[in-house]
Amino acid sequence: MAVPRRTFLAHAACASALAAVSCRPRAADEGALAAGRTAAAGPGPPDWSTPSDPGDRWAAFRRQFALSPDSVHMSALLIASHPGPVREAIDTYRAELDSDPVLTLREHNRARQHAAREAAAKYIGAGADDIALTDSTTMGVALVCNGLALREGDEVLTTAKDYYVTHESARQAAARSGASVRQIDLYEDIADVSRGGLAEAVRSAVGPKTRLVALTWVHSSTGLKMPIEEIGEAIAAINARRGDEDRVLLSIDGVHGFGIENLDLRRLKLDFFAAGCHKWLFGPRGTGILWARGAAWAAARPLIPSFTDDGTWEAWLNGEAPEGPVEASRMTPGGFKAFEHQWALPAAFDLHQQLGKAAVERRTHELARQLKEGLRGMRHVSLVTPVSDSLSSGIVCFDVDGLSPWAAVKRLRERRVIASVTPYAVRHVRLAPSVRNTPGEVDRALAAIRELG
Repeated sequence: MAVPRRTFLAHAACASALAAVSCRPRAADEGALAAGRTAAAGPGPPDWSTPSDPGDRWAAFRRQFALSPDSVHMSALLIASHPGPVREAIDTYRAELDSDPVLTLREHNRARQHAAREAAAKYIGAGADDIALTDSTTMGVALVCNGLALREGDEVLTTAKDYYVTHESARQAAARSGASVRQIDLYEDIADVSRGGLAEAVRSAVGPKTRLVALTWVHSSTGLKMPIEEIGEAIAAINARRGDEDRVLLSIDGVHGFGIENLDLRRLKLDFFAAGCHKWLFGPRGTGILWARGAAWAAARPLIPSFTDDGTWEAWLNGEAPEGPVEASRMTPGGFKAFEHQWALPAAFDLHQQLGKAAVERRTHELARQLKEGLRGMRHVSLVTPVSDSLSSGIVCFDVDGLSPWAAVKRLRERRVIASVTPYAVRHVRLAPSVRNTPGEVDRALAAIRELG
């Protein structure tokens, strides 16, 4: 016998902690949700909206971090140090959970997750209902590749320059479905790349069986920024000549542009965009988003049971399969999480919004350009990353004559400059200046690299 919706919602609000995660918010949280804020929100970020000396603004932002002051930290591409407003929001929510975890989840989880999606939507130029909450870029990429209803004979197209996560997710998807994976070389020499050439390399590689094009916006191997605007336009032109069943879907691992570039998804012809929030955005560790353009969700299938989709819960209670289209709520992986981190996401988005997305982009590129120009002047250094802002973002990769990347990174750390090695078959030294750094720190890093010669 079918369970009426009212009965379902009553079950969802009962003592079971599992059902509590899916229940509706109380009236106080409904009002907070409608206003785009959450009940019992953590302290907001400092107000940088008033005109002031830009140097003062960046200095104030830098003071929000608890990073050890004796080192130059250029490691935002790996994992973030939480700035003050994010730490405070996490601490506030953690105290609530520690005080009464079941009641806090039951009364606040739905509204606070929605507030996180609303904040992400405002930041990227999208609708909150098109955003699934994830734990990382890896989870988002895997949900796309493995969730698509690929058919035997379909093709997943990617490049040899993409990261392990894209390659392995594509391999897993092909193994399950009978589809194939094809990697293109993309370019022979990074010194010769152009936006038009990169877009044409992808466009010309799309074949009649290509169903998914899975690419990375900013390569963590070299710092190259792909022209996703032009690639989206090229694939849209291909799709104009295809039926819906054969439409090519474009999925982007966007994490190393997310939190730097002035992103507005309304201007881009993408189908999926995945990014972790715990890198350049300086968001809570273990958080991420997966966005899809409306109809693109229909091509996907959930891989992990959702705790936020009422239709799925109601179908389970009725002993039925879920009906209706797949949407972001159904694609959002359920399970118990570090809820205080997920709920604190709006603090990170608000922080960047107050700084100004265009200002963050400009500042990051200024610091990266200062670093690249300094490296170009060193005879014992070979710069790998393109100098042009249109072909690079915040990652700067280089080689040091006579030193392996591991040895160079070790010697830099001895000089209190935190660098990393690219985790690929071809390895380089990698620095990642971000808006928490200063021009003086870039000069300090350059001085340390100069001493390696």
